[in-house]
Amino acid sequence: MLSIVLEQPGQFRITEAPRPPAPGAGEVLVRVRRIGICGTDLHAFRGRQPFFTYPRILGHELGVEIVELGPETQGLGLAVGDHCAVEPYLNCGECVACRRGRTNCCEKLQVLGVHRDGGMVDWLVVPAQKLHPSKLPLEHLALVEMLCIGAHAVSRAQLTADEQVVVVGAGPIGLGTAQFAKLSGAKVAVMEISPSRRAFCRQHLGISTLIDPGDDAVAALRAAFDHGLPTVVFDATGNANSMAASFRYVANSGKLLYVGLVQSDITFNDPEFHRRELTLYASRNATGRDFKNVIAALEEGRINIAPWITHHASPDSFVEAFPTWLEPESGVVKAMLEL
Repeated sequence: MLSIVLEQPGQFRITEAPRPPAPGAGEVLVRVRRIGICGTDLHAFRGRQPFFTYPRILGHELGVEIVELGPETQGLGLAVGDHCAVEPYLNCGECVACRRGRTNCCEKLQVLGVHRDGGMVDWLVVPAQKLHPSKLPLEHLALVEMLCIGAHAVSRAQLTADEQVVVVGAGPIGLGTAQFAKLSGAKVAVMEISPSRRAFCRQHLGISTLIDPGDDAVAALRAAFDHGLPTVVFDATGNANSMAASFRYVANSGKLLYVGLVQSDITFNDPEFHRRELTLYASRNATGRDFKNVIAALEEGRINIAPWITHHASPDSFVEAFPTWLEPESGVVKAMLEL
């Protein structure tokens, strides 16, 4: 079967690998059809992804087709031929986090395409409980995991309808976060350096309060929110300088959520942190509940993901195309690999 391996930073290799064995108890064999290219993949290509080793088969944003059901998979609503999104977080089920239902931050978590080989292959065996069937198009199913990151962050924030929110960074994760914050009924602004990304937010997310951080960001936020500051700030940049600066954007008594991940320390002024009695959250991955909620939002038409998919590649063009997707001038929002 086809396999695309990231041998080391900056170097992909396309090779043939054995087809996986028949699925075991509780497992399913799937044919991988679509793979969304994630910031994690781009960071790994650059050599900047935490918790990552080489060589590695990337791919955790997956739209797949069920080929074979293993034993002990009855009663899960799965059938051969079903199209599914894949929940790529393989948890132990036994640690404190898992016992509390927080499977997204399991002590022994293994993420497909990060900690173990992922979906840039023709065939893959996955746990049946990590499959989420739907009639959505395969390329939309491949983006469910991406949307779940933002949906989970919004769930963590417990937004109210009158909440004043700013999302810092309008990459795909920031866009998803802004989308679900808006669906919650909150007043949402986006802070983004790229004019084209700000235009995307206005055109496709219906967000009109757009802030250029090159301006006086704090003053711009006060103007946007009736001379106050936002009660909730989501930083989805994965940039250490931005993540540190985001402390300045939060109203007294407010919440700051780090959705992006950076391979660095983040520091802040403790007296200022205490003076404003801020609440700081990390938001990691997503849960099975998030997957169900996101798929429902897509099926009900509350989100239109089609404009997000701006670039496509086949295995033949992938190795040459991938480095260009790191360039801002390429205009990539989401790239899709089609197998």
